[in-house]
Amino acid sequence: MVFGSLLDCGANMRVLVTGCDGYIGSRLAPRLLQAGHTVQGIDTGFYRSGWLYEPRAPFPSIHTSDVRDLAPSNLMGFDAVVHLAELSNDPLGQLDPDITEKVNHRGSCQLALKARDAGVSRFIYASSCSVYGAGTGDWKDENSPPDPRTAYAQCKVDVERDVLGLMDERFAPIFLRNATVFGPSPRMRFDLVLNNLAGLAWTERAIRLTSDGSPWRPLVHVADVVEAILAMLTADRDAVAGETFNVGSTEQNYQVRDIADVVADAFPGCEFSVGPSNGDDRSYRVKFDKLAERIPTFRCQWSIERGAAELRELFARINLTTEQFQGRHHTRLLQLKHLLQTGQLRPDLYWAVDAIA
Repeated sequence: MVFGSLLDCGANMRVLVTGCDGYIGSRLAPRLLQAGHTVQGIDTGFYRSGWLYEPRAPFPSIHTSDVRDLAPSNLMGFDAVVHLAELSNDPLGQLDPDITEKVNHRGSCQLALKARDAGVSRFIYASSCSVYGAGTGDWKDENSPPDPRTAYAQCKVDVERDVLGLMDERFAPIFLRNATVFGPSPRMRFDLVLNNLAGLAWTERAIRLTSDGSPWRPLVHVADVVEAILAMLTADRDAVAGETFNVGSTEQNYQVRDIADVVADAFPGCEFSVGPSNGDDRSYRVKFDKLAERIPTFRCQWSIERGAAELRELFARINLTTEQFQGRHHTRLLQLKHLLQTGQLRPDLYWAVDAIA
């Protein structure tokens, strides 16, 4: 498999995006093209059937491949790799913690090493604020010790540590600990808290919390995550090389019940219910000052109020159905279980030879 050199493209940068067909990737790739970069996508295609709406922007070509199979030769000619392609949330990571370790930790570290060997100068890794785990009400920043409570979060911590060790004068890894993301994407995810509550409100006229709503979460719109990645591509190397950044805004830390209240305002007339404490001790408030200090031109533009209203407008435009909302196509764990149960994926999460993707 050879993607071809992009050395003479004349664009600002030559960027490889892994997970290009995913929730963030399908928003990021068109934005990179719009900014003048040359983009190539890589994706396994696990979630390719989940197309919620037609994007209104040009999209790059995407090669169907597992990042575990890439060789340094596949990465030559790129200035930067944006690595989004991992098993993408806590429940999915807990499905099989061993395979999560192999895909998320070992796979990501191997990709970073191959990128360095291929001469890639900038490696942007999508980490997560979930590394902070449980909190006691105190604020977390990039200097706070991680407290991962799941296989997914532990792998994020391990990748940050090990890929940082690969940095040299030519190879600059950058780690973006994204807050909990919300907002629309062609490859929609309804397993994210605000998106889930909004979908439930639209399809069932109900807002139901499965917990008491007390845990804290920082939130960030998918468009703001995209802009943060874009800023990291062209930021001064000395400001970002080897650095970890929380991505979000300090004022957008919420208890889950407050998120539900915002959704209720955007979707009036819904029945509202709160559940008992479910024993999940993940709760954290996060500061985002470092990103603003190092990249003064970056500021999050989206509030959760604006994002909830945006989702309501989208659902009305596409006439979102209960089948779409509850189906497997937009919930990562359900889709992966389907592919495994139907024999399309092997237990090691490679496509079966005779699978019809």
